[in-house]
Amino acid sequence: MQSNEIAITYGTDPVAMTKELLERVALADRIPQGARIGLKPNLVVAKPSETGATTSPKMVAGLIEYLQEHGRRNLLILEGSWVGDSTRRAYEVCGYNALAKRYGVDILDTKQDRYITRSYDGLTMQISRQAAEIEFFINLPVLKGHCQTMVTGALKNMKGCLSDQEKRHFHSLGLHHPIAVLNKILRQDFILVDSLCGDLDFEEGGNPVVSNRIFCGLDPVLIDSYIASQMGYEPEEIDYIRFAAELGVGSDRLEEAQFTVLHKEEALPRPTPSRRVKRLAAAIEEHDACSACYASLIRALHRLDGENGLQDFLRNPVLIGQGCKGMQGGGTGVGNCTKGLAKSCPGCPPSAADVYRFLSEQV
Repeated sequence: MQSNEIAITYGTDPVAMTKELLERVALADRIPQGARIGLKPNLVVAKPSETGATTSPKMVAGLIEYLQEHGRRNLLILEGSWVGDSTRRAYEVCGYNALAKRYGVDILDTKQDRYITRSYDGLTMQISRQAAEIEFFINLPVLKGHCQTMVTGALKNMKGCLSDQEKRHFHSLGLHHPIAVLNKILRQDFILVDSLCGDLDFEEGGNPVVSNRIFCGLDPVLIDSYIASQMGYEPEEIDYIRFAAELGVGSDRLEEAQFTVLHKEEALPRPTPSRRVKRLAAAIEEHDACSACYASLIRALHRLDGENGLQDFLRNPVLIGQGCKGMQGGGTGVGNCTKGLAKSCPGCPPSAADVYRFLSEQV
């Protein structure tokens, strides 16, 4: 796998999807025999992954099975939930205690660990000692929104390796610069992203948007640049992505990324949407749309709604889906299936950023 590559798969079986994806990128070949391997999910709160807040234990099960089948058994799941929440409870509610027991994997609450201090660019941080000693670090973020930073992904997920005191300090500094510095101090070697049903705009979940997607890569800045695009933003709009690129953590040049897609998604029924997602869906006329394409449109409409641009599409809904193939004439559509319409945003699937730009022009 190249540093500028992002490998993507779609489906509804996270275990099988994960194992096939990791076989394709030959992850095991990058990990020395006997190395202590850290698995860092996002368990910010004690809520199941179906809420859009936390990393799917099914995806992590697929990762563990893959690693163990390739002789990589020195594994540690590590996390520290946000200030005020219990990591121990999150491990239980999110299914990680059962996961660790099933596969015989060690588990660590970083809030209960000893801390070491490391410094860079004028900042000194308290970091979990065991996190700092990991020899191969696998980051397992969720693609989802965040109330302060707009998006959260690989770079921000590393905060779970800090003490609660340090997390508070990050917020007092405005989050963005210290997040970038943390990723200069604490290296991650591989990123596997849960993009199955991340929340629309809030790190605590409650408004999941089903995408049925998992993707991976080596560069956390590039991964987060892609995450931003899938949330309806340009990478440069997210300060911590830009700062991390400036510090040399990775590249934010998404236009230079190489995408490898294992499977295109078929149109599948979606779960009952949350109240907020249902409201946005009122601006969509859907005909057998795939989840990833539909999710891009939902996220773009969400951003437009914040700018009072949703009303036009509530009156004249946006068309999307495979059932639109062959349609001609007027109307506004999203995705290659709507290319016969007078106005259509290309892509299979298009990013939420592309859809947002396209719809903004129509408004």
